[in-house]
Amino acid sequence: MNIERNLSAIIMGGGKGERLWPLTEHRAKPAVLFGGKYRLIDIPVSNCINSRIKNIFILTQVNTASLHRHIFQTYKFDMFTEGIIEILAAQQTLASSDWFQGTADAVRAYWSRFGKMPSSDFIILAGDHLYNMDYRKFYEFHKKSNADLTIATIPIPLEDADRFGIMATDSSNKITDFIEKPSVDKLKPYIKKSELGEYVLASMGIYIFKKEVLDKALKFDGNDFGKNIIPATMKEFKTVAYKFDGTWEDIGTIGAYYDANIALTDHVPEFNFYDTNSRLFTHPRFLPGSKIEGADIRLSIINEGCRIGKAKINRSIVGIRSIISDNVVLDHVVHNGADFYTNDGSGASAPGGIGENTVIKRAIIDKNVKIGKNVILENRNEIEEADLEYCVIRNGIIVVPTRTEIPDGWSAT
Repeated sequence: MNIERNLSAIIMGGGKGERLWPLTEHRAKPAVLFGGKYRLIDIPVSNCINSRIKNIFILTQVNTASLHRHIFQTYKFDMFTEGIIEILAAQQTLASSDWFQGTADAVRAYWSRFGKMPSSDFIILAGDHLYNMDYRKFYEFHKKSNADLTIATIPIPLEDADRFGIMATDSSNKITDFIEKPSVDKLKPYIKKSELGEYVLASMGIYIFKKEVLDKALKFDGNDFGKNIIPATMKEFKTVAYKFDGTWEDIGTIGAYYDANIALTDHVPEFNFYDTNSRLFTHPRFLPGSKIEGADIRLSIINEGCRIGKAKINRSIVGIRSIISDNVVLDHVVHNGADFYTNDGSGASAPGGIGENTVIKRAIIDKNVKIGKNVILENRNEIEEADLEYCVIRNGIIVVPTRTEIPDGWSAT
């Protein structure tokens, strides 16, 4: 089974990402930062590279500048390696003046190209999910099942079923029924049992199609894989469920994004950057090591190129090129760092900098933010949603948008 030749990957570049605003105000969802140095798009691309999939196509449309720049700067195969990582942007043509109308429509728009490729199968991936999967095992299961379409699924508790498409399967893993975001009272035919209790199988939004089946499926009505194409394909073609046994998260909201980042600071995180067998790739920056000058740091990640004074940092992520001054408190904070240094080394005036005596708790600080001295960013009144002068509160979490400058002494409380 030659996966490098037979399987090509199509990665969806994301829609408007409204539930992740303001992190998506100036960038596509897959370009949102993760772990202080990575982008969400690095996850599916790295999974492909680790799985030896060498033909990777990324379909993009909304706020694409930073995503395109990141892909161009990061992923290049050398002249001795067969394969390509290519961006395919939405475009107007002589045949159509419309932009992509959905995930399936994006693939349909480039089918004249995909259909002529030598690949026998295509794997369809999202650009904004958090997981570590060996697609070779997924593809081997697809081939052994002689399936026309294989859907990656994951077991979830019954109370989470209203967020996903839910599958019913028989003893051979063939999908016999599908329901989109059902209420609990409609789950009985889909419930399965294990030693850990009852669960249902949820679609991960990851699919492998035979090429000839995908060609026919794209002719069905509708523009979205999950809502239109997958249910229609299941009625006419053999569709099986691949049961994934790892950790998976859809980074769809500010709350999910924040929790997924903070979880990286666990002693042994479920999504592990330290696994040398499945490395997470990103843009190499060749930054100096971080300098720590008397800080009290506990269960936190400090990325490259930082300068940190006598600060207290707990369960936080400090992004690249951050400058943290003396007596700063960071408690459960996701700090995305900065794109560049300035000649002025003081924290309050530098991108990614935080001035003296500032206290930040349970917050997301996006890239290139300047925070002055004696600032308080803490949601003491436990507000769920609010729009403040220099930040917003979403899902109870303070979010400071990129390029914001917060003056000395300002308080969010």
